[in-house]
Amino acid sequence: MRYLISISYDGSKFKGFQRQKGVLSVQKTIEDALSKIVGSPIAIKGAGRTDANVHALDQKAHFDLDLSLDVNRLKLALNKMVAPYILINDCKIVNDDFHCRFEVIKKTYVYKIHLGAYNPFLYDYVFFAKNLDTNLMQKAANLFLGVHDFENFVSGERKSYQSIIYAINFNQTGDILEIEFVGKSFYRYMVRSLVGALIDVGKKKVALKELEDSLLKKNSKRFSVALANGLYLKNIKYNEF
Repeated sequence: MRYLISISYDGSKFKGFQRQKGVLSVQKTIEDALSKIVGSPIAIKGAGRTDANVHALDQKAHFDLDLSLDVNRLKLALNKMVAPYILINDCKIVNDDFHCRFEVIKKTYVYKIHLGAYNPFLYDYVFFAKNLDTNLMQKAANLFLGVHDFENFVSGERKSYQSIIYAINFNQTGDILEIEFVGKSFYRYMVRSLVGALIDVGKKKVALKELEDSLLKKNSKRFSVALANGLYLKNIKYNEF
């Protein structure tokens, strides 16, 4: 049977989601817990990777078991073993042909910027920046909406850099500015690169025209890349649920 889980985790405590030899990862922590519960090696497949220090509120992963388990008891057992920096939000049985990565229809990321005084206790969870022109940043964000070639905002080589961004929303509560990105797929460092470019605009280091040109010209000017600690994978959506 195939099980789908929703996962929250504090990315500052892991070297990313994906299993890597010799380092602590979210994937390996959950796999080790599952393997102990069922008594045999279990591998999970994630809906996507998050880098070291990137957090998640609703990462998704699936795995197969040769037995039928009560999903609520399985969730409780997992949470006892993966605490305190991982939480299984939900566990459900899905069709055997369901794939948590290939069937994603929408992903939402949030980047948190602290606009106030520096606080060392928040360092792992926000990016500190002052004197940002947020109105100008919102104008710049509109340039990213729709289908574009994001090569100048992606790390590494791919066959295609084309992606679609459905919405970019700005919300501020107190000193915390949240920039929410909603799209079909996001490539390596893409959200952090987009945020870095927006911060450059907000600091008036980069003009809107430079940003617009970067979407039209390959090997154009590279902008700042925002730190990983302010980034959160907020939600992953599928057609079925």
